[in-house]
Amino acid sequence: MTSPLFPPPLALLDKYFGQDFQTLYSTTVTVSGGEARHGRASGIVRSDDGELDLELRLPEPLGGPGGGTNPEQLFAAAFAACFHGALNLLAAKAEIAIADAKVEVTVDFGRDPVDGLFNLVARVRIHLPGVEPCIAEELVRNTERFCPYAKMAREGIVSVVALARPNGAAKP
Repeated sequence: MTSPLFPPPLALLDKYFGQDFQTLYSTTVTVSGGEARHGRASGIVRSDDGELDLELRLPEPLGGPGGGTNPEQLFAAAFAACFHGALNLLAAKAEIAIADAKVEVTVDFGRDPVDGLFNLVARVRIHLPGVEPCIAEELVRNTERFCPYAKMAREGIVSVVALARPNGAAKP
């Protein structure tokens, strides 16, 4: 349905020139339960559609039991999946065959020397076997500009943190 109230949706490669952020997809993930004593991830993570349902566990290198996933793995998976999808889309548009492409994301959780607390470092490695190096470099540069996760890592993300009121509404 298209009308002034419901304009046609943007294709993934169309540029948007509106004044406000235009949401194309939204999801909500909730974490509940778990241990509070170590200040790290534990409990259950579930998406609003039920497709994501995982146990969070403190990893063994941080003194935990392991046996579940953790925020760094989830972030690395999301970053790699987004970059891989963007890479494939741009390669297809440019008619570049990248059948064996791999995107590997390493996320390091560590101490921040600025404030002494914690920070993340993400390292993204793209494997494009069989693609000429100059073409591969241009494709990776274009993907880095196009991929929302790469853009977020480079420029930051809008983050609004609000205490939920007892009736479920967020406090402004």
